[in-house]
Amino acid sequence: MIKPLVHYGIHFLLPLAFALLFYKKIWGKAYLIMLFAFLIDLDHLLASPIFNPNRCSINYHPLHSYYAITVYLVMLIPNKTRLIALGLAAHIIADSADCLLI
Repeated sequence: MIKPLVHYGIHFLLPLAFALLFYKKIWGKAYLIMLFAFLIDLDHLLASPIFNPNRCSINYHPLHSYYAITVYLVMLIPNKTRLIALGLAAHIIADSADCLLI
């Protein structure tokens, strides 16, 4: 019961915190852009089974690989990709918490 609360809490609250802290004037737009990071979960469609509550997504799915995470971190540097990168980083943090709670 605690695992979904932690996972989805991080998924929704961490981007909200980033938006409110760093993008006060456009926090709503910033928050929505960061939520689009959920789209990286489309790579779960490549797995069998698609959903496994006891599977660690980190380095299992292509868009959750260490290589992809490195790209997300590099995306934090240019201002034009920073919002997306923050959303992706928050997503990876949420999925990492799942790995710790397995």
